[in-house]
Amino acid sequence: MAHLFIFGLGYSAKRIRAAAEARGWRVSGTGSEGEFAFEDEAGVRAALAEAGHVLSSVPPGETADPVLARYGDALGRGWLGYLSSTGVYGDTGGAWVDESAPVGRGRRSARREADQAWLGLGARVFRLPGIYGPGRSALDRVAGGRAHRIDLPGQVFSRVHVDDIAAGVVAALEAPAGVYNLADDLPASQNAVIEEACRLLGAEPPPLQALDEAGFSPQARAFYAENRRVANGKARRMLGWRPAFPTYREGLRAILKATSPGAR
Repeated sequence: MAHLFIFGLGYSAKRIRAAAEARGWRVSGTGSEGEFAFEDEAGVRAALAEAGHVLSSVPPGETADPVLARYGDALGRGWLGYLSSTGVYGDTGGAWVDESAPVGRGRRSARREADQAWLGLGARVFRLPGIYGPGRSALDRVAGGRAHRIDLPGQVFSRVHVDDIAAGVVAALEAPAGVYNLADDLPASQNAVIEEACRLLGAEPPPLQALDEAGFSPQARAFYAENRRVANGKARRMLGWRPAFPTYREGLRAILKATSPGAR
C-alpha cells in the first residue's frame, strides 16, 4: 500500500489525508491528530523510511523551516510536497500571476525562503491563496458578528476551498516536481464574499469602514496591503485538476448546505 507521510495534520492537511485514504493510501503524520509528535525523532524517521511520499504543511519559523531543519537529511529521493502561499508573489496591483512570476517581493520572506528550499529539493510546491471551508469561512464571520467590509476600491484576492486543495494535492501524487497554484477561478474582493455570505444567511451586511477603523491586527492589515489575482492554468493542464468550487459562491453554498440541509 502506498504510504504518504504528512508533517502537520492541520486544517488543510486533514482533508488531504481523508482524500488520499479514500483512494487507498496509507497516511500517517505529525500533529495533534497524527500518530507521531514532531519531536519523536525515532518514530518520525522510521515512518519516513517507509513512506514513498512526504508532504509538509508546517509553516516556516522565524529563522528556518522546522521540517527541513530537523528532518531534511531523512527526506530521501521520493515524492516531496509542500503547502506554500501565494503571498510569496507579493503585491501585483491586482494583476494576474502564474507560476512563472517572480517571488520575494512580498511581506513573507520566511515563507519565500522555505518555498524555494523545498523547490530546490525537487518538491511539488502548492502555492495557496486564502483558504476557506467548513468552520472557516465568511459564513462563520457573519454569524459570529466578526465580518467587516473595508472601503478599498479595486482590492481583489484569490481564494480556494479546502477540499479543492485536497483534490489538487492528491492529483499531484504522481505528478512531476514544480510549482502549482491551487486557486479558484474568480478573484474577488473580500466585500463581495461577505455580502454573499450575508445574502445566504439573510443578514444585513456590515457597514463599510476605512481600514484604520476596523481595529485589525498588524497581520490582518498586511493582508489588505496586497492585491493580486492568481492563475490556476498550470494545475489544470498538468494535474487535470478542476476546482469543484470555481467561485466563492459555490463554495459558500456548499458549506451552508452541509450545515443546514434545508438551506437554499
